[in-house]
Order: sequence, then structure tokens, then C-alpha cells
Amino acid sequence: MATSVQRNLTDSRPQASSAMLKPGPQIVPSAVAETANAVRVRGLSRRFGSRDVLQNLNVDIAAGEFVALLGASGCGKSTLLRILADLDREFSGDVEVPHRRAVAFQAPRLLPWKTVWRNVVLGLPGGADRKRALEALEEVGIGHRADQWPKVLSGGEAQRASLARALVREPDLLLLDEPFAALDALTRIKAQELVGELWQRHGCAVLLVTHDVEEAVLLSDRVLVMKDGIIAHQEVIDLPRQRDVADPVFAKIRGNLLDCLGVRHGTHGNS
Repeated sequence: MATSVQRNLTDSRPQASSAMLKPGPQIVPSAVAETANAVRVRGLSRRFGSRDVLQNLNVDIAAGEFVALLGASGCGKSTLLRILADLDREFSGDVEVPHRRAVAFQAPRLLPWKTVWRNVVLGLPGGADRKRALEALEEVGIGHRADQWPKVLSGGEAQRASLARALVREPDLLLLDEPFAALDALTRIKAQELVGELWQRHGCAVLLVTHDVEEAVLLSDRVLVMKDGIIAHQEVIDLPRQRDVADPVFAKIRGNLLDCLGVRHGTHGNS
């Protein structure tokens, strides 16, 4: 499959040589400071066998914007996120993203043979920087766990370590693939609040893939609903923060999204 490939000449950071690049399409790095958008996707398509998962998809995410992506399982949400993260290059279309981006998945994916702080800075240029790791862990509230092994962390602590690993990279785009799905209800609420605070503090663009309609409305500036590989609906969340789920306007937005997802919102809380 083919896609347009460009080089961002305004970025002074070293670029990988052509011999180091994977074969196939490449996403286009963009200088976020010079554009209103952190993400620009045009005509994006992705096929698995005979099935078209993404079909001529167009998406924009503004610099600093928090966008949530809803949709039924298998509609292409995580496929889009993986393409934006440069984890999938078997696509056609044009994709522009920042150089600096980070991903947090549903599973924290911490290496069990490395301490928490070493997991946080794993892969950073310049070697293991304990000071940077501790700063990131303190920011997510688990600085006291820096020298522990991942196996002793609770589910919520492990997810906080995953967020610290993403934020230590100072991303212009943070990609979150259902990061709270495996957490219990109380831990999930605390994790949602933490992500909202971190986003406001860092000012990066965020794409959150989720099945939870309430979570999407609580956290995002805009909610996209994906169906059959395209964006079928979008809802601008023009509500002040902190948001109250009992607010009638909140309930109306939530109901609109549940209707769009085909869920009878009088009886169900989430999609």
C-alpha cells in the first residue's frame, strides 16, 4: 500500500537513515509549533485480509486538544491509534503526527525484571536517568514505588507507572488505548482525574480510545464516534471543568452519544 512520504525539514533532531526505516508506508512527522493541528489524517485506509477496517478516514486533532474516540469493538479505534503511534505501517493515505508522541495501553506492559523507575526511562536516549524517572513518578503519585518491582504494584499503581513512562518523553501527542478498562471502579475514577490533571499541566494533544461514554464526556474537548471505519459522528463537549455527571447538559450529551452508538440510554450507563 502507498502513502505520501515527506520529511520535516524544520526539525533539527537527527533522523533515521533510510536503511534503518521499516519498509512500507511512513507517517509524516510534523512540527506542532508551526501548525494548528497535532494530528492530520486524510484518506486513511487499512485492510486486514478482505476486510476494510478503516475506509478513507479523515481526522484532525488540534495541538493541546483532548479527543475521545468511541465505537463498537472491531470498528477500527485501536487500529487508528496504532497507526498514529507508528506501530502499523500497512495503510494507505496521508498521516501527519508530531515527532514526540507516547502511548499508554490497557496493559501497563512493565518489564518484570526491571525496577519501576528503570521501566519509566526504558528506551530514552542518554541512558537510565533516575532523576527524570523520579520526577515523572512523583507527578503521578507513586514516587515512593520507584525502587519496587512491578509485581508488587497494584493495578492502579502499574497504570500510573505506564503514564509516567509516557509523560517522561514530553510528548506533543499522548495516545491512550483504553488505559482504565482493567481497573476497579474507584481506582478508575482516580485514574481519570489524574489523566485530566496531567493533560492540563502538560498541554499535549490526547487521543483516548475508550468504550466508556461517561469517561469520554468527562475528559474530552470533543468526542468522535467511529462506525464501519469512518467517523460517523462528533460531539463538541462545551462544558466547564470540573464536570458533573448529574448536570442535565452532561446527561443530554451522554444520551446523544449512546443513541449514536445504538445503546438505549435510559437503561445503560456505558456503551
